[in-house]
Amino acid sequence: MKIAPSILSADFSCLKDDVATVSSAEWLHIDVMDGHFVPNLSFGAPVIKALRPHTKQTFDTHLMIENPERYLDDFIDAGSDHITFHIETVENPKALIERLHDAGVKAGISIKPRTGVEAIEAYLPTLDVVLVMSVEPGFGGQAFMPDSLEKIERLKAIRDREGFRYAIVVDGGINEKTGKQCLEAGADVLVAGSYIFKAKDREAQMRTLRR
Repeated sequence: MKIAPSILSADFSCLKDDVATVSSAEWLHIDVMDGHFVPNLSFGAPVIKALRPHTKQTFDTHLMIENPERYLDDFIDAGSDHITFHIETVENPKALIERLHDAGVKAGISIKPRTGVEAIEAYLPTLDVVLVMSVEPGFGGQAFMPDSLEKIERLKAIRDREGFRYAIVVDGGINEKTGKQCLEAGADVLVAGSYIFKAKDREAQMRTLRR
């Protein structure tokens, strides 16, 4: 399993230093929000580009934005290793997946809590990441929605049956208890924001998820 601290919960006034406190994490989860698809704003490609030279961690960029195809090149050029967009925001997911792969970037699709796995089944053969939102996207610190476990189990069953390659990522309300439930259901990557960044000893907090 891998851990992906969500820098949405970090201190933006010292973002580089905060990222250094979670250096053992394999991925960094970067939530980009536009105030339209979700009712909040975060940051854009320039912040990712500024942070890129300071860590070799995988940049897992999560676009919670409308019309992600308009900004895809910006986030590729900024240094994203993975880019995940929401199925609810695009008309032609296949075209975005192909653009990302052509650029050497891994492609992911995310589904909101009310979106079923069937909405993305046609694209699973070509995906590198499937992100299951276990809270409503847009705000940190929300409680985990247990219905997400059924989606994780279904995605794992499909992957095992068909031999697909995508990583199952879970984002929202992750802590020691819910993280264990997600891993048991078949998740590969746990995204955690406030659970990690509000801790005094962040490395120790991540170890609780690994256990």
